[in-house]
Amino acid sequence: MKTVSWREMWRVFGRIGLLSFGGPAAQIAVMHRELVEERPWLNEEEFLRGLSFCMLLPGPEAMQLCTYTGWRLRGTWGGLLAGLLFVLPGAFVIGLLVWLYAAFGALPAVQSAFLGIKAAVVVIVLQALWRLSNKALKRRQDWLLAGFGFAALFLLQLPFPLVILGAGVIGLLRPPVADSSAAAAENLTSHNTLKTMVLWAGLWLTPLLLLSFSGAEFLAGIGWFFAKLAVVSFGGAYSVLAYMSQTVVTQHNWISAGEMIDALGLAETTPGPLILVTQFVAMLAGLKEGGLHLFLAAGATALWATFTPCFLWIFAAAPYVERLASHPRLGAALKAITAAVTGVILNLMIWFTLHVVFQKVTSYSIGPISMPWPEIHSLDLTALVLTLLAPVVAISLRGNLLGLLAVMAGMGLFAPSVLAAF
Repeated sequence: MKTVSWREMWRVFGRIGLLSFGGPAAQIAVMHRELVEERPWLNEEEFLRGLSFCMLLPGPEAMQLCTYTGWRLRGTWGGLLAGLLFVLPGAFVIGLLVWLYAAFGALPAVQSAFLGIKAAVVVIVLQALWRLSNKALKRRQDWLLAGFGFAALFLLQLPFPLVILGAGVIGLLRPPVADSSAAAAENLTSHNTLKTMVLWAGLWLTPLLLLSFSGAEFLAGIGWFFAKLAVVSFGGAYSVLAYMSQTVVTQHNWISAGEMIDALGLAETTPGPLILVTQFVAMLAGLKEGGLHLFLAAGATALWATFTPCFLWIFAAAPYVERLASHPRLGAALKAITAAVTGVILNLMIWFTLHVVFQKVTSYSIGPISMPWPEIHSLDLTALVLTLLAPVVAISLRGNLLGLLAVMAGMGLFAPSVLAAF
């Protein structure tokens, strides 16, 4: 693998952070394009191994994949830079949107522009899913595992960790295939891993303990709640949104139910991980609680509590990924998880597309099957037209990702008035 300069790291991971719209499936698609297709920083196997590994961890898998890639390229500082560049652009946008939201309420123009971006994201994810499946699904068993991952989540609503565990067990039990692409593992010691864990756990929890001991009850409550959320959020933000929404509205009374819905909507239209909704909730609650200083402090506390453990998980466990991949049985388990993850991404893509095109998506149940079901009367004609036009724009621009997002954002702004004329 080539040596990557810090200047290139800033440029590429900054670009990824700015383009990371549309949730984990879209963000993984952007990273695959930037890190595998556009430049030889990772090969397909390395990217898929990293993705499978990050899917096993609590927290936003796309942010952790970005951190893991940075760690592979330039060690701890590279991982820190990549992870921060993935989060900070979205955090800045969220902070601005919360302030505008508090001052002016809902922002129709912003939401219209980002509707066009969402339509573009559907195309980006479809392209990446096609390329990933061609690489990850090489045998009949791989296709069956991908189907298992998709059906388990889309049709049966099984817990995400259970799906990943099941795929891993299937991989352990089937005959392993030697993988010459797995890199040699580094010489690792439990002592180094323990030091890493203690260091990052201390960095994560010390500010929260100081807030508790200093009597800052509101900020401490924000910090400890989102720290707990960071530990249990297996499967990404979607897996804990219902729990978080209910808790912040009914138990803590930090914001209203309507404000929570708006927070989710705006967080989905900004770059960065969807779990940035924690920052939105915290900043809006801080503004209500005590004005500008608590607005900023609550946002910083939520960001710290939510994302610092991501660095803990990655820096403690990442050195073992290649060692696991080089072990025949464990490597087979990791490959099985990778195949299942392809189905997981398909599930996320369909879920995202339904929520773009329809304003209301409920569930349809028959026996053990429970699947997302759009309410036909809630069809958003503007979103449907934009989604159908997005592939045409993508083909016309010949892979220009920034151009695609810009054109679709502009179309999103003007589409309502154009359609109204008809």
